[in-house]
Amino acid sequence: MTLPYVTLSCAMSLDGYLDGESPQRLIMSNAEDFDRVDQLRADSDAIMVGASTVRRDDPRLLVRSEDRRQKRVSEGRSASPVKVTVTGSGDLPAGSCFFKVGDVEKIVYCPRATAARLAGALGGTATVVALGDPVTMRDIAEDLAARGVRRLMVEGGGRMHTQFLREDLADELQLVIAPFFVGDPRAPRFVGEGAFPWTATRRARLAETRQIGDVVLLRYALSERAVHGGASTEPETVVAAADRRGADHGSTT
Repeated sequence: MTLPYVTLSCAMSLDGYLDGESPQRLIMSNAEDFDRVDQLRADSDAIMVGASTVRRDDPRLLVRSEDRRQKRVSEGRSASPVKVTVTGSGDLPAGSCFFKVGDVEKIVYCPRATAARLAGALGGTATVVALGDPVTMRDIAEDLAARGVRRLMVEGGGRMHTQFLREDLADELQLVIAPFFVGDPRAPRFVGEGAFPWTATRRARLAETRQIGDVVLLRYALSERAVHGGASTEPETVVAAADRRGADHGSTT
């Protein structure tokens, strides 16, 4: 079994914020870049966001382009990738777009102690997978690999990016820089504190820079397989340990 190729994708301000503090979402990017992200979604097997992103932004997490959806269907895949989220508390709104929009599989990871209650609250709209406490991104990656996911796109928020980076599980970082500052310490940041593998003595490899209208894309290769061609190369081998994954609760619609 091999771990999915993990791409972290986000847009941030010049001072490192993902959004403003106000309830109204702050748009960091532009239409051309949204289309680039849509292609990245279409190329992925699963899209993951944290529970706070589900609550705060209520994202749909669907491929927008009809041509891209049709291409996926013609290849025997669902029109949009599997939706994935993770929660420690079980605080997820069952009426959110994550669960209600899109005829695709939805998976929720949580600690074992939360699983039964969460599965009941979601009413069968998603597969609830019980893992350890705390849930680690490696456990999630291993479980997704067992489900056939080869490419995982992580769209945030900052806590998800931080955990994947700290656990050295990200293959690629696609970071878009918006041409303005937020300047509000209450706003969510790209990453939190932590001991990251990339330091002054282990520098991340810059694979691409691209101007997209008034924003710039920085693409970093964070793993050897990213440097040598992505998920088509030999990925990291993992040991599938059933007792690290736990049982499913609930069903997928």
